[in-house]
Amino acid sequence: MRKSIILATIGFAAAVGFGAVTAQESVNPAIKARAAIMQLYANNIGQLGAMAKGQTEYNAEAATKAANNLALLVQLDQSTLWPQGTDSESDKNSRALPALWQNFPDVMTKGKALSDAVGTMQAAAGTDLAALQGAMNALGGACGACHKAYRVSNE
Repeated sequence: MRKSIILATIGFAAAVGFGAVTAQESVNPAIKARAAIMQLYANNIGQLGAMAKGQTEYNAEAATKAANNLALLVQLDQSTLWPQGTDSESDKNSRALPALWQNFPDVMTKGKALSDAVGTMQAAAGTDLAALQGAMNALGGACGACHKAYRVSNE
């Protein structure tokens, strides 16, 4: 009987401990979704950047696909992915600075610049390497402008 009580107590303690760890590790679905979208951006921009830098061979078909993927991403309605309280000071899983919510008109301007840069890349990507390289500066600049202002630095 005593052995049963001890095993039950250990089992209960383990379950409570596991539940606490699981609760601490859960990520707000909005933060998780927007991080996933950012990974999709990074994947496609990375493919284009590798071609532009000569790290991989230029491939018009692959470049066009990556640019088309970016065009789809900028069209996604992300309005539900940025609720109040999902900034880096409110949630350790977020890299979005509180300034993002305080300067929304600027965020929208930066979003428009990204959309424009993606359109330019979409037109250039399948043309030739020089056109892709020319479009990379605007695309990288548009991403960097928002990240510098509204994302916790990697440093």
